[in-house]
Amino acid sequence: GYIQLTLRRSLATPEKQYVGFATLPNQVHRKSVKKGFDFTLMVAGESGMGKSTLVNSLFLTDLYKDRKLLNAEERINQTVEIIKHTVDIEEKGVKLKLTIVDTPGFGDAVNNNECWKPITDYIDQQFEQYFRDESGLNRKNIQDNRVHCCLYFIPPFGHGLRPVDVEFMKALHEKVNIIPLIAKADCLTPNEIKKLKDRIREEIDKFGIKVYQFPECDSDEDEEFKQLDRELKSYVTMVFATSK
Repeated sequence: GYIQLTLRRSLATPEKQYVGFATLPNQVHRKSVKKGFDFTLMVAGESGMGKSTLVNSLFLTDLYKDRKLLNAEERINQTVEIIKHTVDIEEKGVKLKLTIVDTPGFGDAVNNNECWKPITDYIDQQFEQYFRDESGLNRKNIQDNRVHCCLYFIPPFGHGLRPVDVEFMKALHEKVNIIPLIAKADCLTPNEIKKLKDRIREEIDKFGIKVYQFPECDSDEDEEFKQLDRELKSYVTMVFATSK
């Protein structure tokens, strides 16, 4: 009778048999979803490249509704600034605190010598702040303001990378994931896009610039997932931003 009663109990509550590390992934997942995620995206490139339009389209929000448009003279005299826009997004119960770091003034001056310096200084400051917070006693409510990704907008009307493009990406590629984009690609023909894309790829390799690459997927993944992974890798090599 005792054996039958024990067997019935074990069959009735099989989910309670796992109370150790087997449930750890689920516990971590629940905790992460409840807390939410932080993502900081930097957008860089000269004015008029469609940066704000692309960001608003990506996240279906208007982050630049209070933006002041400068005239040509004001742009020339403007220095590089760092402006943060933060918005809370929730999708299917998952919360995301999105921070967009804009860099107005970059590449707009006549002399763009070291115009990327304020940007690299800002990225370094966020790393140092996060390290100090991690080294402190109270690590429960640490805010991660490190820049996770940088979208760099390349003008479509050149013949490849300009010196400022090369120097900017070389200054940042060891600090942040860089994704180069050809801005306003819809003003070019498909043949022109292909030529410009190939030229920029060659120059990125020539100057030893490290752009973001998707990590390799596990060998035991199914073929459909591997094909999706290959397609994403081909897209991320050079993304096209259109002006709509």
